[in-house]
Amino acid sequence: MALQRASLVTVLTLALGACTTTDEIIIDKQGVDMSRYDQDLAECKTYASEVKTGNKAAKGAVSGAVVGGLIGAAVGNSRDAQRAAGAGAVTGGARGVREGEQTEIQVVKRCLIGRGYRVLN
Repeated sequence: MALQRASLVTVLTLALGACTTTDEIIIDKQGVDMSRYDQDLAECKTYASEVKTGNKAAKGAVSGAVVGGLIGAAVGNSRDAQRAAGAGAVTGGARGVREGEQTEIQVVKRCLIGRGYRVLN
């Protein structure tokens, strides 16, 4: 039951996390061929897709569930442990998604910088 709950939490966390994109990257457009930039950006995003965000979310959810469950068991009964494990899974999964997304954005920025663009943010 706890594993099923952690899996559901991970899927929901990934779905919510998918809303964050690399579209907020700002470059200095002076002298930039925008059609070439669009192609470079697409290629850089392909590299970023290699980041294992889903794995980070799953690991975070599992570790959060374990820690939450242990804390809940230490301070209460089995029902408290289950609730704490669920809360830990959500928190850990969200943290994993956030870390994965930040890594993806860094990959895109570094890729663009490597191709000669001035990334402003």
